[in-house]
Amino acid sequence: MHCNIKLNPNPLVQYLEKPSCEFTKNDIIKYIEENGIEMLNFRYVGCDGRLKCLNFVINDIDHLDAVLSSGERVDGSSLFKHIEAGSSDLYVVPRYRTAFLNPFTDIPTVDILCSYFNKDGELLESAPENIMRKAHQELKNRTGLEFEVMGELEFYIISPKEDIFLADDQKGYHESSPFTKWESLRTEAMHAIATVGGNIKYGHSEVGNFTFGDTTYEQNEIEFLPVPLEEAADQLIIAKWILRTLAYKYGVTITFAPKITVGKAGSGMHIHTRLIKDGKNAMVEDGKLSDIARKAIAGYLTLAPSLTAFGNTNPSSYFRLVPHQEAPTNICWGDRNRSVLVRVPLGWSGKKNMSKMINPLEEDALQDFSSKQTVEFRCPDGSADVYLLLAGLTVAARHGFEMENALEFAKKTYVDVNIFHDENKEVASNLDHLPASCYESALRLEEQREIYEKYGVFSKSMIDGTIKMLQDYKDQKLREEIHCNKEKIMKLVHNYFHC
Repeated sequence: MHCNIKLNPNPLVQYLEKPSCEFTKNDIIKYIEENGIEMLNFRYVGCDGRLKCLNFVINDIDHLDAVLSSGERVDGSSLFKHIEAGSSDLYVVPRYRTAFLNPFTDIPTVDILCSYFNKDGELLESAPENIMRKAHQELKNRTGLEFEVMGELEFYIISPKEDIFLADDQKGYHESSPFTKWESLRTEAMHAIATVGGNIKYGHSEVGNFTFGDTTYEQNEIEFLPVPLEEAADQLIIAKWILRTLAYKYGVTITFAPKITVGKAGSGMHIHTRLIKDGKNAMVEDGKLSDIARKAIAGYLTLAPSLTAFGNTNPSSYFRLVPHQEAPTNICWGDRNRSVLVRVPLGWSGKKNMSKMINPLEEDALQDFSSKQTVEFRCPDGSADVYLLLAGLTVAARHGFEMENALEFAKKTYVDVNIFHDENKEVASNLDHLPASCYESALRLEEQREIYEKYGVFSKSMIDGTIKMLQDYKDQKLREEIHCNKEKIMKLVHNYFHC
């Protein structure tokens, strides 16, 4: 048995005594046959970013084998806007490593995520999940580095007001029950996410909380651990499905919307990244941030204006990206600094054994925690197309290594002050800014599209479609027109409440 199996919460991993990355078709059949599984669900993501579902009743082993081997046909024109009805048939084929026991169904059911193939049996070029896969492969081919990612899901739980033990307005950070009312929903979601294969770091209540009339708004967050790029995207998609399903079960509403109301903390979806070389974290060297990390940061910052096209995809996104809300507006980076776009979090690089200081019975031995160091990209939110966003970040990391002046650019864009403070206006004035609208984001994507299309990672049609989608909002002056009108802002929030 693998050494990491014993505490793994995934029932398939426990039963098959192997990590999910080693699952085969025969493993899935064995689990289904020996555990009384009666149904199989195929799941795949449409252009709206949500999980779709195709249900199968398992008739016999031959039927199960055929379904797992060949996949099934679906109507691509109903799943993707760019596919014409006249030639819309696609195949969905299961990725065995993603199989999990459905935590919600009364009938024992195994779910499995699928990839899209075209009529010729080739991976669908324009499928976001495939674009992400191509981006990762090109990064590995050209740098020898692998990309690991972890996401932070911020969300509001909205429920009827309870007058007992109310937390102070906008001071809900890491609050505990009974002052936070939905810790039980959050922890139930975390457990469910873990059983289906999610690698969770932790969960907690976030700063945002307020009461409006008879309704309470409570912000929470679930963070993941760094895993290979493809796994990270799947985990975020499944986690959002689980949270919404549990909210429906509890009779409350969950929203990942970037803007919730005027003057209250919005919700982001920060992305932590690290590059791996020969199984080791290449972001640090001798306890300090490495040149590899600085080159990746230069790539993130260079493409930041156009990355919003995948990470901030509706007009309400740009009402979160304003000063003084712990959301970035300037294109710069720094250490432990929440006013910057790219943040290097505190990284356990000290030479003191903190645990020994407060636990005197422990041995006085230093441990190397440098593998925990990540670099955080802070502007995306819950409207993001997860696969395209992570594909874009992978392209940006690769681009950092192809830039002639990457280290110089990183040095130039480093800041060590809070750029939202008035005394630092001069620093901020020398920095480029993130787009202020979907329309501007589309323009920046048009300017930088060649970098995404290089090596055939993003298709021309995908970039064209994204630009058109963003321009169709016609929101180029929306923020300045309604920023003082609470009623119009709330109408905007309502329109994009479920992203």
